[in-house]
Order: sequence, then structure tokens, then C-alpha cells
Amino acid sequence: MITAYTTAAWTGLASTVAEAAATLAGLLFVAVSINLRQILAYPNLPGRAAQTLITFATALLAAVFVLVPGQSRIALGVELAVAGVTIGAGLLVIDVRAGQSDQETAMTRMLSRVLPSVAACGCLTVAGASLLANGGGGLYWLVPTFVIVIVSGLGNAWILLVEIMR
Repeated sequence: MITAYTTAAWTGLASTVAEAAATLAGLLFVAVSINLRQILAYPNLPGRAAQTLITFATALLAAVFVLVPGQSRIALGVELAVAGVTIGAGLLVIDVRAGQSDQETAMTRMLSRVLPSVAACGCLTVAGASLLANGGGGLYWLVPTFVIVIVSGLGNAWILLVEIMR
């Protein structure tokens, strides 16, 4: 029986996400390596690259936490909640320090950088909190976390690999 509060049925998803996140982090390193000069020419792009790497690492860490064998629901809940709050705060600090480029409006910055970070880390935090409460969705909150991380991370990788050359 699949339940949102035990990890047994979630290991397949966690393994897949861990592999995907690691692969996407590798893609990001390629993008940064190829376009390092152009990235460094724009004051906000090194921060965006860091945010993207941390975003992929968020999915990887959450998946690893789920894959720890024999871990209690409470321990996993604490790990996910603490990771969500800590990583979310870190991503927001990086965004503030990176600043806004001349090509961005405040709205595009909010939609492309701030909102995905807050949404993904918020869902991760809720996953942990609902595991601790043993109600409210539990591990199902990891699904939007993973989707947001992958979609926003791919968007940022595209910008760092292709759009920067325009």
C-alpha cells in the first residue's frame, strides 16, 4: 500500500530524481564552463548559476534523504523541513546579492528567480512539516518540489548555455 508517510513506495521516484538532478547539475557545469567569460561579464549571472546549482542540489538532497534505509518518519520530516528553510533562505540571499540585470524587469526576476525558489523550498518544507504532523500530504509534497526544481533549473541552464550568446 502506498502512503504519503512511509518511504518504502517512494524509493523509485527518489532514485530517478537523484539521477536526474545529478545529470542536470553536470549539464549546468558544462554550460558554465563553455560560457564562463560571458557569465562573468554580467554581474547577476554568477549568482543565477549558483542558484541553479543549489536548486538541482535541493532535489538531489531531498531524494537522498528519502533513500536513507530504515530512517524514521520523524527524522525524514526534520531533514526535509530544515533543508527547505535553509536552502530557501540561502537562495533568497544569493538572489538579493546578485541583483537585477538591465534585461530583466522586477516582474521577470520575480517569476524566473524568486518564485521558483520560494515555491520549491516551500513545498519541501511543507513535506517535512506534514511528515512530522503525520497529516497534510506528506511525501506527496515532494512531487511539486521536484517538478519546480527541474523546470526552473532547466530554464536557467538554457539561459546560461544558449540565451547568453544572443
